Amino acid sequence: MSASSSSAPSAHTVLVYSDDPNFRDAIRLAVGRRPAPDLGRVEYVECATGADVLAAVDAGGIDLAVLDGEARPTGGLGLGKQLKDELEDCPHTLVLVARKDDQWLAKWSLADAVLSLPVDPLLTAAAVADLLRSRAAALPVRRAARV
Repeated sequence: MSASSSSAPSAHTVLVYSDDPNFRDAIRLAVGRRPAPDLGRVEYVECATGADVLAAVDAGGIDLAVLDGEARPTGGLGLGKQLKDELEDCPHTLVLVARKDDQWLAKWSLADAVLSLPVDPLLTAAAVADLLRSRAAALPVRRAARV
């Protein structure tokens, strides 16, 4: 996306983590290239391992990390907690969990938002849009988890 117009929304980089390529595909398809009219284009960084996530976030430029809470061997909840604990300017995190009973784990991980699997395209796009808006406005977003 060209920055030719000062009123044009900026691009956003969304990291999608899972050991399952079907999960990564489902997130990309649910969110699309532009989850809301007021947001700029979304570019994706896909990661299949926890080490890939850490390297991508360390490299900078990630606005949002969408993490698979069920990923193996490194779960998205643990990765989210590590990122929040270790980074001063941590990207916002959205964690997807299989069981509603994992809400307490999502709170422990300091996730900015939580959704239940399977991926719901409307809820996922809305959550991503909300988190990207908050990130762009430099607003803190640690709010109650949505499961």
